[in-house]
Amino acid sequence: MKRGIIFDMDGTLWDASEEVAHSWQEAIQASTITDKVLTKEDFMRVMGKPMDELIEALFPELSKAEQNQLLEDCCKVENAYLREKGAKLYPGIEQMLADLKKEYFLAIVSNCQCGYIEAFLEHYGFGKYIDDIQCFGMNEVPKGENIRLVAERNHLEDAVYVGDIQGDYDASKAAGVKFIHAAYGFGEIEDEVPRIEKPLELKEVIQKIWS
Repeated sequence: MKRGIIFDMDGTLWDASEEVAHSWQEAIQASTITDKVLTKEDFMRVMGKPMDELIEALFPELSKAEQNQLLEDCCKVENAYLREKGAKLYPGIEQMLADLKKEYFLAIVSNCQCGYIEAFLEHYGFGKYIDDIQCFGMNEVPKGENIRLVAERNHLEDAVYVGDIQGDYDASKAAGVKFIHAAYGFGEIEDEVPRIEKPLELKEVIQKIWS
């Protein structure tokens, strides 16, 4: 049976809130659209949202055209910044990926822009562990549809999504896959679900689910 583990990014594999805030501030300083100052806390509040909802939440005072242009400018700077500098990996991420890769198909599905997952993989050299990626920026559809898309196009007979917020759990249900809560991340889950307190616990929890 072909089984796959599909990961969320923010709050699951790394915490890039501080680095994203810094990169966006660089882009904003070069912009004529706004001079608003954003903080790490601002991004922690919106991490995980699709990009169109994220920019609306951060800049509700701007027109849609201004939001779109600012988003494009900020994402370009953000991707380059993260590709060069990386962000804060949760402890044990590479060991976890290396161990799981021996037995399972691994993928990443995120609500981010194009280039964001690639920046993560390129900076850390993690491309050797990840078999497929999909993000909101590629097709602008909800995360649940993208999880299902990855599972179907890779012919996964069973899959689990690992994420940290309620929206991740809701997306897993919409996709019809199992879910594990990365409880060290940004959010809580309303229902009782399998959970891990650190990345290196994932293999044991996965084995229990698929025993």
